[in-house]
Amino acid sequence: MRLLVVTAVAVERDSAATGLAARFRDAPEEEALPGRRSLLVLRDGRHRADLLAAGVGPAAAAAGTSAALTAAELAGHPYDLVVASGIAGGFLPVAPLGSVVVADEIVAADLGAQTPPARVPPPQAPPPAARTGAPAPAPDSPDAPDALNTPDLPAPSPEAAVPEAAVPVPPVPGPPAEPLPGPGFVPVSELGFGTSSHVPPPGLRAAVAGALGAVCGPVLTVSTVTGTAERAAELAARHPGAAAEGMEGFGVAEAAAAHGVPVLEVRAVSNPVGPRDRAAWRIGDALTALSGAFGGLSSVLDSLEAPAP
Repeated sequence: MRLLVVTAVAVERDSAATGLAARFRDAPEEEALPGRRSLLVLRDGRHRADLLAAGVGPAAAAAGTSAALTAAELAGHPYDLVVASGIAGGFLPVAPLGSVVVADEIVAADLGAQTPPARVPPPQAPPPAARTGAPAPAPDSPDAPDALNTPDLPAPSPEAAVPEAAVPVPPVPGPPAEPLPGPGFVPVSELGFGTSSHVPPPGLRAAVAGALGAVCGPVLTVSTVTGTAERAAELAARHPGAAAEGMEGFGVAEAAAAHGVPVLEVRAVSNPVGPRDRAAWRIGDALTALSGAFGGLSSVLDSLEAPAP
């Protein structure tokens, strides 16, 4: 098995390497890649794990991942699996601080087109009750008018002969439609310009999530980290069950898909998705959890055969 692990920054890469060290006992090596990047290489017999800090955001992640995949293919030793990883924000209560998340879908959450806010019309006010007169009394009723004592009246017009109940009543307009919170959004897949998500192989992600005791759910890739409760609510509503938010997963997955290599995304939660409060972040705890996750992943490498993309 040849494994490629892609993170944003070196501290995440090193945390993953610490977890893998129990499985890959040879001394780490550094190997240059095109584009002034380098791999941290771990070896152990027939297994090899290459770790790459590709940079922050989906574009840097895609470029770095593609460089590593291309170099491996040209050398005649292609990768069997790519893992996008690092720390991330967690959607509460699905993924609390310190938890590990394995993506069941890797989603480009802000790749598409913004639209005007969706509007929901409020319930319309009921129309007023039809105006109907009292029923006319029967001719032999005591209440029937006496023709002999009734003064002459002009003949009714044709309009007057139409019962009031048959006159259409115009609808009463209700209040204006209320906009839903946040702008509308159309993903790039619905615009016809590609895909907006990648789905890791179900059996593989289930095996890894089980080995790690991880939360399994969609992981959203964004170019701008969420910093408000409103934005968090908007993303959660648009992606039911979302577990975490990162900045590189979709870029890694796009490169892996282009090379026909299966991909996973494994994240450790350092902060809740929502109002930005750096003082409340638990980066150290998340990095420790990330090391533990890769320790668990290394324990199942022997049972992970190269899956179909």
